[in-house]
Amino acid sequence: MTLIADSDLDRNARVRADDRAHVFHSWSAQALIDPLPVAGGAGSTFWDYAGNAYLDFSSQLVNLNLGHQHPDLVAAIQQQAGRLATIQPSMANDVRGELARRIAGVAPAGFEKVFFTNGGADANENAVRMARLVTGRRKVLSMYRSYHGNTTTAISLTGDPRRWPNEPGDGSVAKFFGPYPYRSAFHAATPEEETQRALEHLEQTIVLEGASTIAAIVIESIVGTNGVLVPPPGYLAGVRELCDRHGIVWIADEVMVGFGRVGEWFAFQAFDAVPDLITFAKGVNSGYVPLGGVVISHRIASHFDTLAFPGGLTYSGHPLACAAGVATFEVFERDGILERVRDLGSRVVEPRLREIATRHPSVGDVRGLGLFWAIELVRDRESREPLAPFNASGADAAPVAAVAAACRRDGVWPFTHFNRLHVAPPLVIDEDELVRGLDVIDRALSAADEHTR
Repeated sequence: MTLIADSDLDRNARVRADDRAHVFHSWSAQALIDPLPVAGGAGSTFWDYAGNAYLDFSSQLVNLNLGHQHPDLVAAIQQQAGRLATIQPSMANDVRGELARRIAGVAPAGFEKVFFTNGGADANENAVRMARLVTGRRKVLSMYRSYHGNTTTAISLTGDPRRWPNEPGDGSVAKFFGPYPYRSAFHAATPEEETQRALEHLEQTIVLEGASTIAAIVIESIVGTNGVLVPPPGYLAGVRELCDRHGIVWIADEVMVGFGRVGEWFAFQAFDAVPDLITFAKGVNSGYVPLGGVVISHRIASHFDTLAFPGGLTYSGHPLACAAGVATFEVFERDGILERVRDLGSRVVEPRLREIATRHPSVGDVRGLGLFWAIELVRDRESREPLAPFNASGADAAPVAAVAAACRRDGVWPFTHFNRLHVAPPLVIDEDELVRGLDVIDRALSAADEHTR
């Protein structure tokens, strides 16, 4: 770990004591956690009160696209707070309108309206509500390997184990298998075969669930936490065709991968297919003030021209959040962020990860796009047995926990999930920082290699 400032151990103790006594943390057994007290951050680095600095290779929760304390975003929030701190969503506001116009400007043709929410979960909730109202149908399909949020319908849409203790939830959700070439549910041998068989499976799911009952299919354009699963060639176009054929609304969940994470404004734009609704959050303003939303195609939006949409939030399009969003667009355009991400991903990250994979027997697969990659860890390359099993905890999760601990000791804060290590640094990361972080991961993987056979 890198020392960046004099330590303040008294402050560290006070922050830790208040947290442990009074803060109830998400997704956690409260007595079994010990959150790191964070003192500050700048760019791609944050630090604790002991003076230890960490290169943020997870962008916190893959939301800090423009890094910690970006001066343009901070200034935009400060200026907006001094001018108009808040206003209710039923009134028109300049930064709210400007951000909506800018978002529509980078969406495909025919997307002109934006409904703002407080984050990704309620964006998905409201997108599903729109689809149900427009189609007059109730059922929604989503993937087993997915995460869509923690509100009622969003957690029902979620495929990963966080759904289990929240069931029963929305009873009108059904699951299907999405493409995953490395662990194909369809015994596919090539990406093209994976596409064909995954689409055949989805079509059969539609038939068996009743096409006339299905309002929407919700898909993370690139599956995030559950694997960084990049859709194989033709898959999203095939989803589009199935939705058109059966009158189903395609909702693209872009909460994690939108706004530059893979070098596109929206990840689906890399795959030559256009959804009906786009949900977003996280990278739209790097989470400096909570913000999410739904970008709505004309076909959906026009349904509500003379019919009231039955939904809303007190803080929809909050001026402070929208001001940071407008500043985000200005930074992206001025600094060429999309081009930068594509360059760093193809020139630095991909070749380095593929080289690392050749030397570490624990690396079964590397995959990704832009600045969003997964290293899948295995005990045996031939059998592809995961280094940690699905939904691992305790001793089962120890091998991957050891890799994460090694990264942290070397000054990099990683993102791990089950048997994977994800690479998702801020999009503004310096190239030398990016290389340093990959070097740390390279060394840390020795801890995983000890468990291979």
